[in-house]
Amino acid sequence: MEGLSAWRRAAATTLPVMFGYLPLGAAFGILAVKVGIPLWGAIAMSVVIYAGAGQFLAVALLGAGAGLVEVTVATLMLNSRHLFYGLSLLKRFSGAGWRKPYLIFALTDETYSLLTSQVAGRPGEQAQAFRISLLNQLWWVLGSVAGALIGSHATFNSQGIEFALTALFIVLTLEQAKRLRQWLPFAVGFGCALAAILLLPERHLLLAAIGAATLLLWAQYRRDRKRTTA
Repeated sequence: MEGLSAWRRAAATTLPVMFGYLPLGAAFGILAVKVGIPLWGAIAMSVVIYAGAGQFLAVALLGAGAGLVEVTVATLMLNSRHLFYGLSLLKRFSGAGWRKPYLIFALTDETYSLLTSQVAGRPGEQAQAFRISLLNQLWWVLGSVAGALIGSHATFNSQGIEFALTALFIVLTLEQAKRLRQWLPFAVGFGCALAAILLLPERHLLLAAIGAATLLLWAQYRRDRKRTTA
């Protein structure tokens, strides 16, 4: 019964992600089928790749006639931000055992937000992180299956449906801000994103904003560390 209770708590924790992943996964499934990817291929991408923004990018590039190498490189660059996610969770994933490979694979933006919102050091922390990660992918796969089926059998204007991703990020950002009560990381992220939008072409926005924010926060960390050791 304890195991069932833990799954229920994990399901309750993932509800905000579920409400974003189901429509967003459906949007991916619809768009994937619309650009010519077979139904099974769209579903397989959500099972094997499981990278929301990366999957949308891959669909857009494939629809534009890009090759496999171009898609691979672009997706790798887009998801390079996950390197920093992993570094910040080294201690939490330490001792996760057989769960660790999947925890690494399933570390999406939304899952990272949920995991970092949990109190660290609780008994069974890695097991609960595994449940949260698995349920989040389940919501994404279910959404993708539904969208691929709809896209295969229905005809309608799907323009704008991908905005569910933006809405989900806004909700998760507000939750993180409420928990951390520190304005600096969010101000730096907003400023870097705004500067990238105003100054750079669209294809360079994401990496430039992430790189600038990382450098600024790293510089702040170094300055604070010097102050504490002085």
